[in-house]
Amino acid sequence: MRIVVSGSIAYDYLMSFPGRFTDQIISEKLSSLSVSFLVEDMVRQRGGTAANIAYSLKLLGGDPILFGTVGQDFGDYKAWLDQHGIRTDHIVEIPEKFTASFFVSTDEEQNQIANFYSGAMTNCRDISLADHGLTDADVVIISPNDPQAMLNFASECRDLGIPFAYDPSQQTARLSGEDLRSSIPGAAWLMVNDYEMAVIEDKTGWSRQTVLEAVDTLIVTEGRAGSLIYHQGQELHIPIAPPQKVAEPTGAGDAYRGAYFAAHSAGMPVDVCGRVGALCATYVLEQFGTTNHQFTPQEFALRYEQTFGERLLWGEPA
Repeated sequence: MRIVVSGSIAYDYLMSFPGRFTDQIISEKLSSLSVSFLVEDMVRQRGGTAANIAYSLKLLGGDPILFGTVGQDFGDYKAWLDQHGIRTDHIVEIPEKFTASFFVSTDEEQNQIANFYSGAMTNCRDISLADHGLTDADVVIISPNDPQAMLNFASECRDLGIPFAYDPSQQTARLSGEDLRSSIPGAAWLMVNDYEMAVIEDKTGWSRQTVLEAVDTLIVTEGRAGSLIYHQGQELHIPIAPPQKVAEPTGAGDAYRGAYFAAHSAGMPVDVCGRVGALCATYVLEQFGTTNHQFTPQEFALRYEQTFGERLLWGEPA
């Protein structure tokens, strides 16, 4: 199955401050705030929703095509993607910009100060599936990206008749009600968490039923409560796969999506796709970083059986 994954491709710069931010800020001087924090540790992680999704999809036997824009500093990241067999031939480099980057400092009380540099990601609005010869895709995943690019890709998929998964995630807050009302209808999948679902209902004025009538399948993740999949008139509850430990939650939703579509491409039923997604999300919870989880298909299948009490009969890729 030819799955195109569009969305952000980014670096995450994670820094640790050995103190409390509040000790360095004078409340009476907030109107002229100018502070600098000396951090002791910094780690650069590979991130971005599209790359995260593609990594888990690849781990489970898929062959995702990454589609997005990056900057002049992408060389190391590209080498890593190539090493892991993830296609990069439809990634566009914008030489005058840097790759989108997230900078966050965390103090000893887990307070955070963060900045996001969109960089080359904004140029994603200037590329199209047609220009890149991707009109024969079986599925296009539209994950968080430049907002205009997301709207463009949704419109293009509808025009071309390509099934698409709409995953607005953190951009739900940025998209207007009209943006959401125009981009959601016709999606084969709408994938959100419970908070984002509430935001969509509030911004669009739609009821849950109206949303269900606009898409083929609605998937709502609910953290520890698992996830709900609404499909063909059914409401399926998918439990979580209990983690052995919790290191860091960032990227768990992306892993769910990547694994879901790996199972979908292998011809599995919807409920199994959801459970595969739930287990892959747990692997991410147990590691620091969004693409540091590893397993063989055999290890994954064994843990799936131990967790859900059924064998994972992996079908032939579609």
